Amino acid sequence: MLEFPTWKKLWYWGLTLAIAAAALPSLFAVSGLPWPKLLPDPQVSLGLDLAGGSHILLEADQKQVGQQRLESMEESVRGRLKLADPRIDIGDISSAGGRLTFMLKDPSQVDAAREEILPLTSGAGLTGQRDWDIKVEDGSRFVLTPTPEGLDQAVSNAMDSAIEVVRKRIDALGTREPTIIRQGENRIVVQVPGLDDPQALKNLLGQTAKLEFKLVDDAAAPSDVAQGIAPPGDEIVPYADQQEAKIAGAPALAVKRLGGIKGDQLTDAKQSFDSRNNTPVVSITFDQTGGAKFAKLTSENVDKRFAIILDGKVLSAPKINEPIMGGSAQISGSFTVQSATQLAIALRSGALPVDLTVVEERTVGPDLGADSIRKGLIAMGVGSGLVVLLMVAVYGRFGIYATIALVFNVMMILGVMAVMGTTLTLPGIAGFVLTIGAAVDANVLIYERMREERKKGRRVIAAVENGYKEASRAIYDANVTNFIAGVLLFAFGSGPVRGFAVVLIIGLFTSVFTGVTLTRMWVADWLRRARPTELNV
Repeated sequence: MLEFPTWKKLWYWGLTLAIAAAALPSLFAVSGLPWPKLLPDPQVSLGLDLAGGSHILLEADQKQVGQQRLESMEESVRGRLKLADPRIDIGDISSAGGRLTFMLKDPSQVDAAREEILPLTSGAGLTGQRDWDIKVEDGSRFVLTPTPEGLDQAVSNAMDSAIEVVRKRIDALGTREPTIIRQGENRIVVQVPGLDDPQALKNLLGQTAKLEFKLVDDAAAPSDVAQGIAPPGDEIVPYADQQEAKIAGAPALAVKRLGGIKGDQLTDAKQSFDSRNNTPVVSITFDQTGGAKFAKLTSENVDKRFAIILDGKVLSAPKINEPIMGGSAQISGSFTVQSATQLAIALRSGALPVDLTVVEERTVGPDLGADSIRKGLIAMGVGSGLVVLLMVAVYGRFGIYATIALVFNVMMILGVMAVMGTTLTLPGIAGFVLTIGAAVDANVLIYERMREERKKGRRVIAAVENGYKEASRAIYDANVTNFIAGVLLFAFGSGPVRGFAVVLIIGLFTSVFTGVTLTRMWVADWLRRARPTELNV
C-alpha cells in the first residue's frame, strides 16, 4: 500500500498537473486576466443562470399533425389505387370531420381496394398497432378514421423531429451548450446561454420553413380566388408580400393541392445575391431524387407557372421558360441579407414537422449571472476555509495533506469540465460546495482508522498502511452509491439537475484520486524521509 516506484509517482504527478492546468483558462476568464493566445484555452461553459441568455417555451399545434396525416394518407391512397393492377378508380376524397371518405366507381373492386389500402393503415414497427380504422359503408364507400393510438404516436414522432430541427438551427447560430428538452406532450423548452439577440432566435424557431413547389392553376377564375373559392383539386394560398400580390393583381393564388415537390429533399441552402439586380436571394440545391423530380416537373410544364410556397404563403410564382436541370434553384422575395440568411439556416436544418408558437419567454441578464457567480464563489470560499481550518486543527500535518489534495480536487474538476466542454450552472456551483465538504470525508475515515490502529499498539508504518487499507473499503462503497445516484440524476433529470449531477460525478472520481491516492503517496514519502517513531494524527 505504501510502495510507490518512481514511474508511478511521475505518472500521478503528471496526470494531476495536466488536468489541473486545464482549469487555468477558466480561472483567468473569471478573474478578467488575459490568457496567452498561443496556449490552448479549454473553458467551462456557463449556463443560462450564470452567463445570462434566453429561455423560450415553444408549443406545438397538435391539430396540425392530424391534418398533415389526413393529407399524407389521401396522397398515399390515390397513388396506391392508381398503380393497382387493374387500376382502381375513385371519386373525390373528403377529409371532413377528421376522416377520409371516398367512393369506388366500380363496387366490384371493394375487396381489391381494401387489400391495397390495408398496408397503409398499420403503424411502424412490430407492435401490431393500427393507425387507421377501415370501414366500408353503402357497398362502395370507404371511411378511414385515425385511431387515438396512431395520432398520439404521430404527435410524439413530430415532437422528436421538431427537437432535432430546433437543435440544428440553434447550433447554426454558433451558440454553445443550449438546453433543449421536451416538456409534456407538445412543448419544448429552449435555453440558450450567452445569446445577444433573443429576437433572432424567436424568429428562427418560430419559422416552420416548410418549402413547397406547386403548379399554379391559371384556369381558376380570379374573382373566385379573390373570394377564397378554390376549384376542385385546388387550394388557395395567399401571397407573403403585399407588393407581390399587387403585381399579380390578386391577394392569393390557386395552386394544385396534390403533387408538386416538397423541400425535405434539399442538400444545401445559402444566402446569395441575384446576378440580375443584386438583391438577396436563397440558393437551394436538391439531392439526386429531388433534383430528378424538379427536372421532371419543369420539363413537363414549360410555359406554365409554379408557386414557391414557404409556410403556407406564396413567395413568388415564376413562369417555367425552360426545363431546370442540375437540381439547383433560387428563392426570391422581399428578403434582406439577414432574413435570407435565417431562411437558409432554417431550410438547411429541415422543416419543422409542426408549427411551434412561443408561449413563454424569459431573458436572464449577465448582471444577474455575475451576481450568482460572486455569491457562489463566496459560499465556496467560506466553506473551503472552514474545512481547511478544521482539518489542520484536528489532524495537523495530515490535515495539510488533505487541504492540498482538496485544492487539486477543485482544479481537476474544473479541468475535466473544461476539456469535456460541459456547462456549469448555479446548481453546479452547489455541487462544488458539496464536493468540498464530502471530499475530506475519505481523509477523515483514513486518519481516524490510523488513530485506532495506533491505539491497538501497531507501529507507525503498520498503522498508516492499515488505515488506508481498511478505510478504502468504506470509501469505495460510499462513492459507488453516490455514483449510482449521480447517474440516475443525470439520466432522468434535466437542466439544472443535470448540471448538479455532472459536477457530482466528476467530483467523485477526482476526490477519491486526490484524497486517497495522492495523500497516500505524500504520506509514504514523508515516512520514508522522516522515519517517525510517533504518529501525531
